[in-house]
Amino acid sequence: MAKAIHSMIRVLDEARSVAFYREAFGLTVADRLDFPEFTLVYMSNDESAFELELTVNKGRSAPYDLGDGYGHFAVSVVDAAAEHARFEAAGLAPRKLVDFAPAGEVIARFFFVADPDGYQIEVLQRGGRFQ
Repeated sequence: MAKAIHSMIRVLDEARSVAFYREAFGLTVADRLDFPEFTLVYMSNDESAFELELTVNKGRSAPYDLGDGYGHFAVSVVDAAAEHARFEAAGLAPRKLVDFAPAGEVIARFFFVADPDGYQIEVLQRGGRFQ
């Protein structure tokens, strides 16, 4: 059986992205591999072995076109409302906190936030299938 180990995104500014993911999700640099044309930065935290791989292409100055294929990266938290308040206080500009209840019963509580490169991250409260 396959085991998910990381998700990769391309970022313009390594320091800015590392700072965002540290502040927002407590991710720290687990490894950094520097090559002549690009750098790979692997970030993780104690909550999971899953890593976020930031790819920094050297010499690039134009923002990436995220296109219409990217959806989002998702993380789970114990208390979405508390995290939403923390994000607001930190100036991370989270979108509205949503209680998703398509049939009248709340099945998910979440908000989205964009990283410095415009990637959308869904922050879901742990519960049900979202552990």
